[in-house]
Amino acid sequence: MPLSEQEQRMLDEMERHLLQHDADVVSAPSGDRALSYRNLIYGALLVLLGVGGLIAAVVANGRIGAVGSIIIGVVAFLAMLGGAILAFTPVRRPVSGAQPDAGTHSAHARTSSFMDRMNDRWDRRQDER
Repeated sequence: MPLSEQEQRMLDEMERHLLQHDADVVSAPSGDRALSYRNLIYGALLVLLGVGGLIAAVVANGRIGAVGSIIIGVVAFLAMLGGAILAFTPVRRPVSGAQPDAGTHSAHARTSSFMDRMNDRWDRRQDER
């Protein structure tokens, strides 16, 4: 079924809006926080430890009773929750010292990310049209 004229205009407008603002969404500044690989590893290990604790609680249910099994299960769940929080909580990036200013373009090229540079190039191309 073909689109009506109004639907076609709306689709064109949405495409233009997406082209203008999609790069902004992808390269939204993350501030001075980033995920730490060390925290990801420790968090994953803590989650695995929690899963092992849950399995141990189920296996030990007959030996230590229901109350002991529930306590072990709750502690294991809290370990898994803590591991997930630790793994995905961003940490502050270290602030580098003052850098000598060797020109605005070269200083900007060194500190900006790849996506920021690509967005700048895209914006310059769009402005030329």
